[in-house]
Amino acid sequence: MALVTAAAARAVAAPRTTGWEIVRRNFTVYKSSWLVFLTGFVEPVLYLFSIGIGVGQMIDGFEFNGRFVSYAAFVAPAMLAASAMNGAILDSTFGIFFKLRYDKVYEGVLATPMRTIDIARGELAWSLMRSAVYAAGFVAVMAAMGLVSSWWAVLAWPATWLIGFAFAGMGMALTTFMKSWQDFEYIQLGIVPMFLFSATFFPVTAYPGVLRWVVEATPLYRGVTLTRELATGALSADSLVSVAYLLTVGLLGLALASRRLDKLLLV
Repeated sequence: MALVTAAAARAVAAPRTTGWEIVRRNFTVYKSSWLVFLTGFVEPVLYLFSIGIGVGQMIDGFEFNGRFVSYAAFVAPAMLAASAMNGAILDSTFGIFFKLRYDKVYEGVLATPMRTIDIARGELAWSLMRSAVYAAGFVAVMAAMGLVSSWWAVLAWPATWLIGFAFAGMGMALTTFMKSWQDFEYIQLGIVPMFLFSATFFPVTAYPGVLRWVVEATPLYRGVTLTRELATGALSADSLVSVAYLLTVGLLGLALASRRLDKLLLV
């Protein structure tokens, strides 16, 4: 009884935490391995050069929201969204799985005043920061290549924060259900088709009927739509739908991840 009372008193007296401690811990670990950060950024840039520029020499472009957009300018915002997705998904899946199942980092964290919701918030914030770094570099590449045609494009980088938030929350929640490294095949099974078919390289109008609805329901499509409308200045109500969608997915992922961490760690 005395132990329970002491534990309760400690919990009441413990300082409130926000999860920022997890961000500082991850920064300390990764600052000596900064080359790892390039892995998710280089791929979309290479796609932009090879497909957006190379194939773009053979394709004039598409009509997008009533405007004609060159093929490179059409593909570039989609690659920006994909870059943000890559940055968020890497740490929110592989990184969290290793710390949860093998390194047992979170057991040590919970010996401090931190709670599982703090862990979830900290890991999501770290994944979002990595996503934002990738996206910032990609925006700079787009601007240097002359693929930005509207002042609305200044909001494209903040828009990628929402993309990172959605994929980090969703990735973190899914990772808590994984039992082995083989389960990551399912992550790739979801990410690769989204990357190829979320209106990334051609308009969504190319899809017939129900298939188009399925594509429009994917988080990457919502991110592509948002960044493309901002980069080209061809805004529509779809941008508002995308903002609400991505915010909802991220919040649901954060809530589910926190509950799953409770179940896995507080037993």
